[in-house]
Amino acid sequence: MTTALTPGLIALGAFMAMVPLLRRDSTMARSFLAVASFVLLLRYLHWRVTATLPPPHLTMDAVIGYPFMLLEAASLVAVALSLLFLSRTRDRTKAARIDGRATDPGAPLIDVFICTYNEERSILERTIIGATGMEYGNYRVWVLDDGRRPWLRRLAGELGCHYLTRPDNRHAKAGNINHALRHIGAQPEPPQFIAVLDADFVPRPDFLARTIPLMDDASVGVVQTPQHFINSDPIQTNLAATDVWPDEQRFFFDILMPAKDAWGVAFCCGTSSLIRYAGLVRIGGFPTDSVTEDYLVTLRLKECGLSTIYLNERLTIGLAPEGLKEYITQRARWCLGLMQIVRGRSGPLSRRSKLSFIDRLSLVDAFMSWAAVYTSKAAGLVVPWLFLLFGIKAVRADLSELLRYFLPFYVWHGLTMAWLSHGRSLAMMTDVSQLIAAPAVLKAVATGLLKPRGHKFKVTAKGGDRDRRFVEWPLLRLYGSALLITLAAIAYAFILHLRGENIAYGGLALAWSLYNAFILAVVCFVCIEQPRKRKAERFNRNEPVLLRQDGRSHLARLADISITGARLIDPDPPAPGSTIECRIYGRAIAAIVVRRTTDGFAVRFEEGMDTRVHAIRAFYAGEYVRAYQGVKALPVGKALLMRLFG
Repeated sequence: MTTALTPGLIALGAFMAMVPLLRRDSTMARSFLAVASFVLLLRYLHWRVTATLPPPHLTMDAVIGYPFMLLEAASLVAVALSLLFLSRTRDRTKAARIDGRATDPGAPLIDVFICTYNEERSILERTIIGATGMEYGNYRVWVLDDGRRPWLRRLAGELGCHYLTRPDNRHAKAGNINHALRHIGAQPEPPQFIAVLDADFVPRPDFLARTIPLMDDASVGVVQTPQHFINSDPIQTNLAATDVWPDEQRFFFDILMPAKDAWGVAFCCGTSSLIRYAGLVRIGGFPTDSVTEDYLVTLRLKECGLSTIYLNERLTIGLAPEGLKEYITQRARWCLGLMQIVRGRSGPLSRRSKLSFIDRLSLVDAFMSWAAVYTSKAAGLVVPWLFLLFGIKAVRADLSELLRYFLPFYVWHGLTMAWLSHGRSLAMMTDVSQLIAAPAVLKAVATGLLKPRGHKFKVTAKGGDRDRRFVEWPLLRLYGSALLITLAAIAYAFILHLRGENIAYGGLALAWSLYNAFILAVVCFVCIEQPRKRKAERFNRNEPVLLRQDGRSHLARLADISITGARLIDPDPPAPGSTIECRIYGRAIAAIVVRRTTDGFAVRFEEGMDTRVHAIRAFYAGEYVRAYQGVKALPVGKALLMRLFG
């Protein structure tokens, strides 16, 4: 066994010796690590194909073994493609300069679309307040209400923006936007650009001012910015890992999208984007032949010579899916939309498409990431069972052989991904997130490929009652059963019916099954939804705040803040029930002292509309979002163990 570990230890030592000499923004350094990982991948795949397959006869070993090898090879192709795209990265921050247009009434007109269907008032209010408070000289805000709600019309009027609805909900979000495009096209002054915001995404004051300079290049059709979230996603919440693990989208928006941009294949992600109006008119508006109309709009604009670029700055803050069902629905919709694109006229193999080779390759990368990776993950749960319970050898190797060939690749690739992603990638957590969504994703893959048309857009619900604990029983039954079968297979093979001459391969199946059992246990805990209160999203701070009371002013320190109140450190706190004025990020906010604390006092912001406007704009102008400079495996592992056994 020591000999089997040697190649992996060599890979570990080589990586640790080289990586301090490399820069993450260097294409040469990134390419070197990617190429080394690819070479080790090929070494493993060659061994897998030439040394581990059953004899090509009509046996159960071969019937299971050959399809599983093809699935594994397909997932490794997906890994290779991701390495290719991650070998570059691009940062456009310097190009996003703020110039005189930020305050110039003669700046290019931008229409801001807030797309909504069934979101609650508290969510929409903050988005509209943020949108109407942006620091740009010439823009209009439109609330596009597919819910046709009278109270929202009144709220839009109260907050000073336009309200627009339509007689039906045909083509969902894409149809809603296209209806608005026709409406603004008939205005005396049509816009030059439109900005799209989902109902829960609040823009920072400089959203338009930072993105509009990148439109000076006439070949740019879309400027996409990342999605950041004020709340934790279901995996973070249900595993009590919010403080040690980033939300699942951080790798995509912080690492993958800048890499895609460096290759010229960044794409629109719907919300938080700025789009050239003339380009949309040229392609006939948002395409409606995919439920991911955002990705498809990039492809159609590409065919017209307009590119999508990516500005990796935190310019909007939204809500991550708050429940597991919504989390899964969102990912299934993304997968279904991609399958529809693959089957459509803009697909990677379409003769009608005018896309370049690299655009087509990027589509293949996305397709393989959904279809191959998720399928192989599901199959990887079953193959060990078949050996331990029925003696079916789909993989003819023992544990020491696997370690010699697989471990060097696993170590090098895992460390490479962790280094490239600043710790946002951890294989164990990736397995958890993929397994959670796997049933819905696999259904979407099959449905989208076999029947690409006629699917309804499923909205990701936001808001609602999240104050109680409940269980996603369908998922828990599925993965709980998988966990029980895994444990039963281990017990059967190694306690009740020891397999004697097959113990070497049994060692591989045992190690494989134990890992699966751990991941399945974590997945089962994710299925138990923990209570959360969105109003309790508080952020620790340490900054001075000017307080004013009864004509006198003094400084205190802000200890934490939420959208409804704050806690301050002050040696001379005012009495509970008194009214004070807090000056936060240049905005005066009226507040009521609700209690004294050991080192100061807590306030609740007043509930009048003027105060809410000031409080929301101040809150979203600040850095009140959980940022991750890097994640270490040990704290994540500790959090998981505490959740499992604590």
